[in-house]
Amino acid sequence: MITQLDQLKQMTKVVADTGDFESMKAYKPQDATTNPSLILQAVSKPEYGHLLDQAVADRKNSGLTGAKRVEDVIDHVLVSFGLEILKIVPGRVSTETDARLSFDTQGSIDKARHLIALYEKNGISRDRVLIKIASTWEGIKAAETLEKEGIHCNLTLLFSLPQAIACAEARVQLVSPFVGRILDWYKAATKKDYAPAEDPGVVSVTQIFGYYKKFDYKTEVMGASFRNKGEIIELAGCDLLTISPALLGELQASTDRVVKKLDAAAAKAQDIAKHALDEKTFRYEVNEDAMATEKTAEGIRKFAADIVKLERLVAQKLG
Repeated sequence: MITQLDQLKQMTKVVADTGDFESMKAYKPQDATTNPSLILQAVSKPEYGHLLDQAVADRKNSGLTGAKRVEDVIDHVLVSFGLEILKIVPGRVSTETDARLSFDTQGSIDKARHLIALYEKNGISRDRVLIKIASTWEGIKAAETLEKEGIHCNLTLLFSLPQAIACAEARVQLVSPFVGRILDWYKAATKKDYAPAEDPGVVSVTQIFGYYKKFDYKTEVMGASFRNKGEIIELAGCDLLTISPALLGELQASTDRVVKKLDAAAAKAQDIAKHALDEKTFRYEVNEDAMATEKTAEGIRKFAADIVKLERLVAQKLG
């Protein structure tokens, strides 16, 4: 019998949400995504620590000092992971900018250009890299500029339709609506459990997918941050789904039938109106959504905290 993972791959691009190369080899995803938390976890393991040590050794004569020296090493560590991942996956890798730049449009642009330059210096074309930026207004504006330069972006920490619409209008390559973190918020707020079909995170991604297909946006939808296999099964047919090794393993272990739930043709037939968004409307509508406001802010704080931990680790290595 064909596994659920293999069935899913027939209707959706499967992406590995990990910094663990062995998992990628085992599950053969199309693309892979990383973030500061995953990289921090990975470099803390013996099998991946050498990538950090190598970056420290390679950059010891960079001529930089202090915080700039640490930042330089981290940029090289991020790209080193990306280069190793691209030896395994046939498609793209997502590499994240510093979450502390989430409200700094020019800072995000500069960091993205620098990361892409490092990839290109290593012979990787920019069409194999997605730069991850938070779905703030400033982040979306940075991505809009970068896309015009052929630097493709993955807008992350996305929790609402207004964020998704702004990304599509900016012609961003890909968005990563977070399923599990939306579920976390609603479970805490309502004190109830949700079946996969009623899962608020699943509902959110379904709505975004439907809106994009209805109005012919080219931006890809990649469901992310899953808490259970049921959420993934309910989003079969989404453009892409980025899945942790644990849940990839559950899908690999089951031969239950997977039914395509998201369909572009069906979405086209919806009777929904197009929504106009300028900066004022965007900020107000996101502010009106307590979950989106709180989870975006929390996500930025957590990723920023892990970058700080990574900086401390690098500073220790640099002596």
